[in-house]
Parts: sequence; structure tokens; C-alpha cells
Amino acid sequence: MKKNRYLFCLLATGVMLYYGVPELSAYNAGTAGIYSVAWLVLAVFVIAGNLSAIMYAPKKRRVTEAKLSKKQVRRKVRAY
Repeated sequence: MKKNRYLFCLLATGVMLYYGVPELSAYNAGTAGIYSVAWLVLAVFVIAGNLSAIMYAPKKRRVTEAKLSKKQVRRKVRAY
């Protein structure tokens, strides 16, 4: 489920970059240039964070039936 969120964040960041980069001019002097560079750096951090979360997410372990039978499985009994 988390992987879907990371992929969505990557997609949203890509869309924002697609629309935002043509409007930014990093070579302007003053606050406009600083804002442009800061915006691009933060976008790179978002992309790097989401990619690292996808790549280094723990793998789901599948429990086979043989292992499941060896373990004591506790089942909840509900009485209504």
C-alpha cells in the first residue's frame, strides 16, 4: 500500500516539474533566482526520497503452509 503512495508522489512531483520548470528561471538575479533554485532542489529531494523508499522497502515474506502448520497459530474467537 505504501508503494502506491510513493508512486503517486513521484507522479505528482513529475507533473509539478512539467508545469513549473518552464516558468522558473534559475539565472535571474535576486529572490526570483533563489526561489527557482530552492524549488528545484526541493523537487530533487522529493524524488530522491520517494525512490529510496521504494527501493529499500522491506520485502513481504510469504509464509508457506508447512511453516504455518509448524507455528502455533492463534485465532481469535468472537462471540456475538
